[in-house]
Amino acid sequence: MDLSTYFEPIDPQWLDSRPNTTLTTVGDHIMAYTEGAAWPDITKCDIAIVGVGDGRGSAFNPGSAKAPDAIRRYLYRLALPCNDMRLADLGNIVPGKTLADTHFALTEALYKLLERGIVTIVIGGGDDLVFPIYKAYEIVGRVINICSVDSRFNLDGGDEVNSENYLQHIVMQQPNYLFDYTNLGYQSYLVGDELVQLMDELKFDAVSVGTIQPNMERAEPLVRYADLVAIDVSAMRQSDAPANANPSPHGFRSEQVCQIARFAGMSDKTSCFALTELNPDFDRQGQTAHAMAQALWFFIEGVYNRQQDFPYIDKHNYKRFTVELSDHGMDIVFYRSKKSDRWWMEVPCVNEERRNRYAPHLLVPCNHSDYENAMQNDLPELWWKYYHRLNED
Repeated sequence: MDLSTYFEPIDPQWLDSRPNTTLTTVGDHIMAYTEGAAWPDITKCDIAIVGVGDGRGSAFNPGSAKAPDAIRRYLYRLALPCNDMRLADLGNIVPGKTLADTHFALTEALYKLLERGIVTIVIGGGDDLVFPIYKAYEIVGRVINICSVDSRFNLDGGDEVNSENYLQHIVMQQPNYLFDYTNLGYQSYLVGDELVQLMDELKFDAVSVGTIQPNMERAEPLVRYADLVAIDVSAMRQSDAPANANPSPHGFRSEQVCQIARFAGMSDKTSCFALTELNPDFDRQGQTAHAMAQALWFFIEGVYNRQQDFPYIDKHNYKRFTVELSDHGMDIVFYRSKKSDRWWMEVPCVNEERRNRYAPHLLVPCNHSDYENAMQNDLPELWWKYYHRLNED
């Protein structure tokens, strides 16, 4: 089926909603599917925007269906992030008769973009969209890591996929293509100790907003490890992002979300970036939509500044360090990129079948501090966690 059949064009007015200056903007150089225009030639783009104007899966926040155009209004006004930008806006997924129909269309569109190696940005709708995005990777046959920037865990029950339970539905999929899931920015008073313990039992990473906020660099390796990075607007504090029906006075600041977006853009591994749960009905003078547009700008700018230095591809441009942990009776191999100065650590897998299946996941991003701690005989927590995951029965 022709990919364009899943999409409806956007209103061309968003291309004209630019400041009255001589600034060269994103809107000047984007290939957009607008009313009366031809479908963009995706063979000529590196990044594609996919809007989803369907909020039926967003619990108590259905106005998120209006988010795509609200974000476009501000994104197209921003300065060009890269002179050789090749960005296409494919329009909005045609809402289905049921939410499941919309999910199906999104999955079909995304897997075809993934097959072509096109980095995809999904805007609009609720957290439920993470499930059909995951299904696209499943069709491609790619085992993935997900990083969700969210104040909650999305593990509630229910047969129908929605924003409250999408993670449960992903976990229940068989065969399963999820290797790792990281929640970045949960708020303890919104989830409770039982769910934190459940996340640990599932061997998922969960880092509270209070832990990560004082040092955002700690978030970089967690984001760099992800194939899919999804940001829920409710992870931001209400004063920075009022456009949500379930806001919290605490959370990430808008500049911190932009920092996370750039981490994702800079990662050679991240192939899909999603912004969900923005409800324009609650926004104030477009404040949240503008903040999310700027987050997208930083993601795009990050993509065009990728170093292509994931050591799974090429280990020649790295310095290799072997650290002997005498107290633990083992060695850990670290790699430092000569291009970006970023660090990875190698996790051994004794089972050959697992080693072949999870090969891209055996090199775990880390910080220089993990190497320094290993030099002091301190076993990195992430290394130990993935070692057990890969080698236990």
